Amino acid sequence: MIKISTDSKKDVFIHFGILTTLLLALFFGFFFVYLPWSTNHGETITVPNLKGLTIDQMEDLLDERNLEYEVTDSTFTPGVAPLTILKQYPLANSKVKQGRKIYLTINTETAPMIRMPKLTEMSVRSAEQQLLTYGLVRGNLKYVPDLQQNVVLEVQYEGKKIEAGTLIAKGSSVDLVVGSGTSDVEVDVPDVMGKTLEEAELIIKGSGLERGSIIYDGNSTEPAGTIIRQNPESGDGAKLKGGEVIDLWIAGNPPNN
Repeated sequence: MIKISTDSKKDVFIHFGILTTLLLALFFGFFFVYLPWSTNHGETITVPNLKGLTIDQMEDLLDERNLEYEVTDSTFTPGVAPLTILKQYPLANSKVKQGRKIYLTINTETAPMIRMPKLTEMSVRSAEQQLLTYGLVRGNLKYVPDLQQNVVLEVQYEGKKIEAGTLIAKGSSVDLVVGSGTSDVEVDVPDVMGKTLEEAELIIKGSGLERGSIIYDGNSTEPAGTIIRQNPESGDGAKLKGGEVIDLWIAGNPPNN
């Protein structure tokens, strides 16, 4: 065992200097050599842009950069493929250490079901805003002659009428049947006397006109459910502009009365 003499002040100073030098060496070695080496001090990785990528594409990209990920949320965005990255944190081009975890929001595989909002009797603009709020897509606008110009008369999904409150997948596209106002083209007033209400409505619609008010006459001696009067009447060159209405009187009492 080596002993350092401390018989004189000089020996003490030498001893103290050696200890100080060792401590400083340990200090600088730990903070400026060991820590930078163990933590990759000063070495950063640029976070790639993951938005719009699939899960497989994202994993390959992060593996190349020695980064981790965690899916923290999922939501549904119409028109985006399932399991596509929607959001990320840290953001693209951020500088991070190796092994940093990137937190992700992805698009769900299945669309949630929502209830169809009421769009009829709204203007086209208002209906479009409602569709946007509910996460639905406006499809085609189908104009038909009607006094209610630019007002939604009916909503169709996959070619069929859909009622408000019906369950429909979020992101679905629906068509709007919209009134175009009265047409400049005049049509003959059809004769629907003696027809049932269903038959009369088909004839009126086929003529480019609309069915107006319905009035029931419980005192009529005609067969119940048949048309006993219409306004305007047909014949004598009677004409209406496309989209105008015909009021109907029906024999018998209203249904459920």
